[in-house]
Amino acid sequence: MSSDLQHIRIGLTDNHPCSYLKDKQERVAVALDPSMQSAENYELLLANGFRRSGSTIYKPHCDSCSACEALRVSIPDFVLSKSQKRLRNKTRHYEWTLKPHMDEGWFELYSRYIEARHRGGTMYPPKQDEFAKFAQCDWLNTQYLHIYENDKLIAIAVTDVLTHSASAFYTFYDPDYELSLGTLAVLFQLEYCRNEGKKWLYLGYQIDECPAMNYKVRFQRHQRLVNQRWQG
Repeated sequence: MSSDLQHIRIGLTDNHPCSYLKDKQERVAVALDPSMQSAENYELLLANGFRRSGSTIYKPHCDSCSACEALRVSIPDFVLSKSQKRLRNKTRHYEWTLKPHMDEGWFELYSRYIEARHRGGTMYPPKQDEFAKFAQCDWLNTQYLHIYENDKLIAIAVTDVLTHSASAFYTFYDPDYELSLGTLAVLFQLEYCRNEGKKWLYLGYQIDECPAMNYKVRFQRHQRLVNQRWQG
C-alpha cells in the first residue's frame, strides 16, 4: 500500500457467503476515515485496490481466499482485439454520450436487465431507491455513459470520472441484444478516457474462476494488482 495510506483506519465486515465463488466466504475491509471520501483520495485508493459502493470505500479482505484482483487498462497502450474490432464495426451506427443524470427511461431498462440476467443476485428485485444508494456518491463526479441505437437507449454505464483515470462502476443494458453490450460499454469508456487524456480505466475486480468476469482480461494492455504491485 502507498505510504500515504499506511495509517488510515480500516474496519472489517463479518464473513458471509461469497457472491461469486460457491462454497467460499467473503468479507471486506472498509476505509473508516471520512477524509478518504474525496475524489483525490479515492483515486489514490483505487490505485491500491479499493472500490466503492455508494459512499462506502472497500476492498476484499477474505480469510482464506485471494481470488479477487483489481484490474485496470492502460489507456495509452490499449489495442483493440480482433473480436473487439468486429464488435465496433457492427456498431458503427451506435452513439454514446456522458450525462450527469440518467434518461427518464433508465429504470425500465435496468429492471429488464436485472430480471433477465441477475434474478439470483443481490440487486433483485430491482428498486430505484436501492440502485441510487448503490450508484450515487456526493463527493465524486459520477457520470452516466448512455448508448443509443437509432435514438433508442440500449445501455447505461455508470462511470466515476477522476483526474487521471476513470472507473467503470456498473453497467446495465437491453438483455434482448445478442451483441456484447457490456464489452461495448467498456470500449466506449476507453474511448472517452483516450479523448480526455486519462491514464487508466479501472474495471473492478477480476476473478479467474468466475466466467462472468473473464471479458475483462480481453482488454489489452491491462494490469492486475497482485500482492499490492501492479503487474502486466
